[in-house]
Amino acid sequence: MKSVCVFCGSSDGARPVYADAAKAFGRALVAAGLTLVYGGGKVGLMGVIADTVMAEGGRAVGVIPELLVDKEVGHKGLSELHVVPDMHQRKKMMADLADAFVAMPGGAGTLEELFEVYTWAQLGYHHKAVALYNIDGFYDPLIALLRHTVHEGFMRQTYFDILQIDADPAALIGRLRAYQPPVQDKWAQKRDEV
Repeated sequence: MKSVCVFCGSSDGARPVYADAAKAFGRALVAAGLTLVYGGGKVGLMGVIADTVMAEGGRAVGVIPELLVDKEVGHKGLSELHVVPDMHQRKKMMADLADAFVAMPGGAGTLEELFEVYTWAQLGYHHKAVALYNIDGFYDPLIALLRHTVHEGFMRQTYFDILQIDADPAALIGRLRAYQPPVQDKWAQKRDEV
């Protein structure tokens, strides 16, 4: 594993704990010798983690659509900044550049990016780790919802278990490195076997 794609908010959030944790994760990435791949913005948690990685002497690669260069204030101080035509190209390039995916706190865009790569993992389009950086329990309601989908028969436990979850940066990186994708093919069993 050489690079980690981090999905996160273009806002700092309501409490300082989120920015503090973004800094901690940025430092952990650099300490582990991992490149940050992210959405290319200079604002919010995106800017916090990118600035931290760069300040610590690490490598940060941003991917930002033309439309958002001004809105998200495209970060000019990165190792690389790729400006792409649209969101589809952004997500594809970030996925291609990354060896694992981590969702930090964020809004609808962060969740959409998370669920796309999580679905791809379930379907076998990639075999990369997908994780939640569960800062101060931010993702607890989402985790409860996903457990509910398993309980109600809409997702197998195997696919819930794809999602790596931790609140400690170093431990989360350890989970990413140790991740083994499920060997079960989503479509190999009968649809009524949940």
